[in-house]
Amino acid sequence: MIKEFKEFAMRGSVLDMAVGIIIGAAFGAIVSSFVTDVLMPPLGLLMGGVDFTNLFIVLKSGQAGGPFASLAAAQAAGAVTLNYGLFINKIISFLIVAFALFLVIRSMNQLKKKSDPPPAAPTTKDCPFCSTAIPIKAVRCPNCTSQLNT
Repeated sequence: MIKEFKEFAMRGSVLDMAVGIIIGAAFGAIVSSFVTDVLMPPLGLLMGGVDFTNLFIVLKSGQAGGPFASLAAAQAAGAVTLNYGLFINKIISFLIVAFALFLVIRSMNQLKKKSDPPPAAPTTKDCPFCSTAIPIKAVRCPNCTSQLNT
């Protein structure tokens, strides 16, 4: 059983998938950092100094009543919150990853189109009288001896 699993795991497609998952996780972390640390702070400044990570709605106050200055303070007090600012960050991260994936797939499709050779010209045609395949340059069918239009 271990030998069969080893054969399965060492197949090319399984290894390719594993490498893709690892690279995808690393890319996701980079995009998440880009959105949180690079993209959202200037966007927050443009919107009047809004910190998206601290956009939340208190659904139920905790031990210490609100208002809370930050999401961390609300969570420390045990408040139940709806964290729509973090959700906005995740949506933007998803859109960036989806766009990057779209660009990769698009470029792979273009490379595939360039690498596919054009279809070969046909070398045979069907005789209109007996429906036998004959060479394309033939002027008479070798099977039924009919004269063919060229």
